[in-house]
Amino acid sequence: MSRAKPEVLFVCVHNAGRSQMAAALLRHYALGRVTVRSAGSAPADEVNPAAAAALAELGLDITGAVPAKLATEDVESSDVVITMGCGDTCPVFPGKRYLDWELDDPAGRGVDAVRPIRDEIDRRVRALLADLLDG
Repeated sequence: MSRAKPEVLFVCVHNAGRSQMAAALLRHYALGRVTVRSAGSAPADEVNPAAAAALAELGLDITGAVPAKLATEDVESSDVVITMGCGDTCPVFPGKRYLDWELDDPAGRGVDAVRPIRDEIDRRVRALLADLLDG
């Protein structure tokens, strides 16, 4: 990484489900060792209630999070950019590490359907953190 404290940006279209869950989980596990942001190419008005409920089961609260519009500066200042189904709307800059996590979209689904998505994000976030801190 380019600095002592790596910066990670999670991006999905609405910044209401997958990217919010990933950011909350990475913040939780990183304990301040990683700067974490999330954004969307077309942000929703609010966080997905099923995503919030699924994270609440793990003791994490994202109900106060506000979906944010993806800005070029967010990408420029990040070491790792993780896209989650935003396709061509994510800007690409040389020298950045990009990962594309193909995950089901929790939009319009109940908490029972969101739990497996949350669990897969949790698994990937733990692996990413290990890579960032040990790599």
